[in-house]
Amino acid sequence: MTIHKLNNLSEKEAFDELVKCCGSTNWVNSMVAARPFNDEHELLEKANIYWSQATEADGLEAFKHHPKIGDISSLEKKFANTKAWAGNEQQGVATATKAVIEQLAQGNQDYEDKFGFIFIVCATGKSAAEVLDLLQARLPNDRQDEIKIAMAEQHKITRIRLGKLMGDSVD
Repeated sequence: MTIHKLNNLSEKEAFDELVKCCGSTNWVNSMVAARPFNDEHELLEKANIYWSQATEADGLEAFKHHPKIGDISSLEKKFANTKAWAGNEQQGVATATKAVIEQLAQGNQDYEDKFGFIFIVCATGKSAAEVLDLLQARLPNDRQDEIKIAMAEQHKITRIRLGKLMGDSVD
């Protein structure tokens, strides 16, 4: 997609495209309203500004748009509109051993039980073992610190997905 095309989509069409990048309704509405963008640099600048204004509730809403790391059935059912993107982002998990997948599943459950939301990590370029190490390293955090970390990870994912939306013309 080009900036010109994004700028000329209807509000609903723009919403439907941008929600693939981040599931926070407030963030998406802000991005839709910010159009027209002059270029991809401005698109990312606005994405940064609006995410920096996001509340915990915005983060929690965005997290609900992600499958659990390694949860392929969730990718297929609930997240059909971002399946290809999320699947590629979790490519390192797809080749993991059964033992690592089982540890990720247990770690995800422990994380969700403790914090009340799924483990969010920018998994692009990371092996399953690296993701597992990050999960285990973050489990001792308190909720206040963890929500900040998870929201920062969400922002990394959003930027990557904006790049994918724009045909990887943004960085």
